[in-house]
Amino acid sequence: MNDRAPAPGELALVEALVNTLDVEKGADSLDTEDGRTAFGLAEADVPAARELREALRAACLAHAGHDVPTESLDRLLAAAPLLVTVDGAGAAALRPADPEALVSRVAAAIATATADGTWLRLKACEAQDCLWAYYDRSPAGRSRWCTMAVCGSRAKMRKYRAGRARSS
Repeated sequence: MNDRAPAPGELALVEALVNTLDVEKGADSLDTEDGRTAFGLAEADVPAARELREALRAACLAHAGHDVPTESLDRLLAAAPLLVTVDGAGAAALRPADPEALVSRVAAAIATATADGTWLRLKACEAQDCLWAYYDRSPAGRSRWCTMAVCGSRAKMRKYRAGRARSS
């Protein structure tokens, strides 16, 4: 959908999952075998993955300043057990208790991204016909669209036209 670099680290998993649905075209890559394979999903896992995806999208919209409910993400993540692991240097990390479970991998990614300060920069485009997840690398963290060239330009043109219509 856009030409932004993927989110850093494990947060790329969350971004990729949210972006399995192209809202504008109505195409869901989880409907394809390749799309499911990318996330280690069987066809029977798709409904739960879609529920997780939309709960993550709501969180990304909240990161962009929208008032949306995020309780379903809380509920889904509560069912994702994590383990604390310590490496040879003594550094601790949270890892999924079940590395095959998508919700556990997402929970670990969110925990890591929260710890390193990147979680709140994963946002959803504010264009209602887009809602693409993107990582906001702007210095102030105030980016509103997945791409200024498409969604931002459309929004500014709509605002301009609305203003001209009011003044006419």
